[in-house]
Amino acid sequence: MLLKKLIQFQWPGILWAIMILILTGVPGDFFGGINSSWKWQHTDKIVHWFIFAVFSYLLLHGHRRQYPGIKLRYKPVLLALALGTLFSAFTEIMQQHVFRGREGDFADFFANVAGTLSGALFFFTWYRKK
Repeated sequence: MLLKKLIQFQWPGILWAIMILILTGVPGDFFGGINSSWKWQHTDKIVHWFIFAVFSYLLLHGHRRQYPGIKLRYKPVLLALALGTLFSAFTEIMQQHVFRGREGDFADFFANVAGTLSGALFFFTWYRKK
């Protein structure tokens, strides 16, 4: 019953997590057409930030849908931050040790964590205004 309820409300976040795993597992040369290494690195960090911002936002949105009458406290936000950080570390470890043509990167990890924080902050700020 708990799993069914979790999936019922968290399916957007779960699907987004699957998409993150697919995207982080695709070899870097698959995206080709990038001329400058600097431009790619800059864009890469923005992409990492964005996908993890959306991830933490979706987790909190699912929590809000699951418990609509309960005032949002810091515990779900901290849980979303912890899950985002752990998932970020997991994806970077997978890139380093499992996925071919990918490398784990601390800068990517920090961009992921910054995105996780940003998504949670955006959700919390948006929710508090309502």
